[in-house]
Amino acid sequence: MKQDIVLISGAPGGIGVALCRKFIEQGYTVAALDRDEAAMQRLEKTMQDEFGSSVIPVLCDLTEGQKVREAVDRIEADHGPISRLVNNAAFITETGNLKRMTPEKWDAEISVNLNGVYNLTAPVLDHMCQRQSGVVTTVSSVNGLAAFGHPAYSASKAGLISHMQCVAIEYGPRGIRANCVLPGTVATDAWKARIEKEPNVFELLKKWYPLGMVATPEDVAEAVWFLSSPAARVITGTSLRVDAGLMAGNRLMAQELSQEDFS
Repeated sequence: MKQDIVLISGAPGGIGVALCRKFIEQGYTVAALDRDEAAMQRLEKTMQDEFGSSVIPVLCDLTEGQKVREAVDRIEADHGPISRLVNNAAFITETGNLKRMTPEKWDAEISVNLNGVYNLTAPVLDHMCQRQSGVVTTVSSVNGLAAFGHPAYSASKAGLISHMQCVAIEYGPRGIRANCVLPGTVATDAWKARIEKEPNVFELLKKWYPLGMVATPEDVAEAVWFLSSPAARVITGTSLRVDAGLMAGNRLMAQELSQEDFS
């Protein structure tokens, strides 16, 4: 018997693994998409060891639109309906400012982070429309709301917010919801290069977060699950910040302006 599928892109990454765990715990069959075969094999083993069943591996490069569409069609034909899509894959260069940005680096980030989401979402929506139901949840970033460096990454993440709003209003009448989750700093291996430069980077960043902490991959997975679940059945076109209060305001500036001690 074919089961409802959740398709998760960037599944072997730090947030991706947490997403796989969460949806498996909720009874979903996970189709895990990534272009890194070795990383996918590690994910398969991890899920097999933890749950006694593995994910459906989908080796695919999100920048190759036709191949992505073919992969989606194969999942639907061979395994069952994709009732949930989680756009999680992302790519970021170590170019943190516009002065050092090159056209090649800009294109590389936009191609995966923005165009890749379109390439994957479009064919999934075609299948969801046939059933008049489905949920698309996209992991964007607080970088899509304000400038925190990494301009190409930020531009792509801002585009995702608009893209999901468009999906929400156009496909809502077909029973399809679309939302974004906006993490702040998340403690994953993606920070490896920055940790090598500054081992205490997370401690240094905590002062900017009102809750005095950075998110874990599991925090993001919980938010994605909520928006993907029936509990959020009337929520669409929204962006849920998972940022320990970062975007609520500038705490350090507020203290200096008010000349008050918030501690």
